[in-house]
Amino acid sequence: MLRARAVLLVLCLALVAAGCGLAAPGGGDEQPKVTILGPWTDDQEKQFKAVLDTLETPYTYQGTAATREVLLAAVQAGNPPDIAILPGVGDLVEYAAEGRLRPLGKGAGAKYGRPWQPEAKRIEADLWVPLKADLKSIVWYRKDRPPPSYPAPLASWCIGMGDDGASGWPGSDWIEDLILQTAGPVLYERWATGELKWTDGPVLNAWSLWAGLLAQDPEAARRALLGDHRGRPGGHGLLFAGGCTLEHQGSFARFFYGDRSGRAAFTDSAPLLPSGPRLKGREVSADFAALFGDFAQARDLLTRLTSRRAQEEWGRRAGVFSPDPDVPARKGAVEKQISSRLTDQRVPLCLDASDVMPAAVRDAFYEAVLLTIAHPDAPVRDRLDDVQRVQNAQPEHTPRLTGVCSRPQ
Repeated sequence: MLRARAVLLVLCLALVAAGCGLAAPGGGDEQPKVTILGPWTDDQEKQFKAVLDTLETPYTYQGTAATREVLLAAVQAGNPPDIAILPGVGDLVEYAAEGRLRPLGKGAGAKYGRPWQPEAKRIEADLWVPLKADLKSIVWYRKDRPPPSYPAPLASWCIGMGDDGASGWPGSDWIEDLILQTAGPVLYERWATGELKWTDGPVLNAWSLWAGLLAQDPEAARRALLGDHRGRPGGHGLLFAGGCTLEHQGSFARFFYGDRSGRAAFTDSAPLLPSGPRLKGREVSADFAALFGDFAQARDLLTRLTSRRAQEEWGRRAGVFSPDPDVPARKGAVEKQISSRLTDQRVPLCLDASDVMPAAVRDAFYEAVLLTIAHPDAPVRDRLDDVQRVQNAQPEHTPRLTGVCSRPQ
C-alpha cells in the first residue's frame, strides 16, 4: 500500500509538472479563475459544476477519486488549488500544522455543531468547512428482499474493496461501525483520535468480529479484494450486480445504483452486524473544503457555496445532504429517512474514524483491512500491532482532533 501510494505520488507530480492539473473549464473567461480540486466525477461532477455555475464566479474544477494524492502532489510542486475538498479533515489538520491553509473568515463554521466542525489543539479555528454530509451506519437492501432482524452471514453481504484512490476503505467502514456499536461513542472517539491503542480490547474485539465474518468463506472474502465498491464494470452498484442481498455502504451508494436506486431501501446497520443488535451511535462522513491561497474570489466563492441557497440547490439537483442544520430535508421517502438520522440529536453522530486520522495511520489501517480479508484466519493481533507501530511513529507535535462525536441531547 505505501509503495503504491509513493508510485501514485510520482505520477501525480509528473502530471502537475506537465500542466495537466486543473483544466475543466467553468464560468466566464474575463476574470482569473478560482481553481477547485474535489472528489466528484462523472454525473456528480456535472451536478456540482451546475451549482458552481449559479454562483457566477469563474472557476476550473478537477474531479478525482484520488483527491488526497493529487493534492499532495500539487502542494509539493508549489501549485495547490485555491480550494481543495477532501473526504475528511485528517489531511487538512496536517496541512494546517504546516501553515498551508488560509482562514475562511471569522465564524465560518459557527453554524455547524459536532461532529461536523471538529477542532484541533494549537490549530487556528475556521480553516475548514463541511460541504456535504453522508450517513454510514446503514445497510442497503432490495425492496423485494427485506433483511433479517439478526446478524447476517457472509454470503448475504455485497463487499468490494476496489477504489481509484484508496483500496480498503470500505472495509475500514465495517471496523469503525463495529467499534462504535460495541464500544460506544466515547471509546470510538478516543480510538479515532489516537488516545486508545489499536491493540486495546475494544478495537481487538471489533476486528475479531470482522475477521470471524470473513472466515466463514475465505474464498468469497478474497473475491472481495478484486471487486470494485461501485459495482464496476457493468454499473448499478454491488447490490444489483449478483446474488448478494445486503450492502454496508454510505448514503452515497444511491449514486452507484443508477436507475435502480428506486428499488433500494436501507435500515440501521447494528442489528445485521456480527455484534448485533443495539444501536449506540451512527457513523457519518463529510467532505470538507479549505483554502490554500489568499485569492479573495476563492474565499467569496466558498462562502456562497456554503450558503443555504447553494446547499438547497445542490440538494435539489443531486440529492445530496447538507451538514447545515438550517437546510431543509430532501423530498422522497428514502431521502427523508436519511435526513432524519443525520439530524437526530438523540443518537450520537461520529465522523468516519479513518478520515480524521493522520495520513500514515489511515494508510496502515487500509492495508491491515486488505491483509485481513486476504487471510481472515491469521492472528488479528499481528495486524493491529503493525498499525500501532505506525501510530507510535507519528511526531509528538501532530495535532489531535476533538469533537469527532456529537453528544446526545
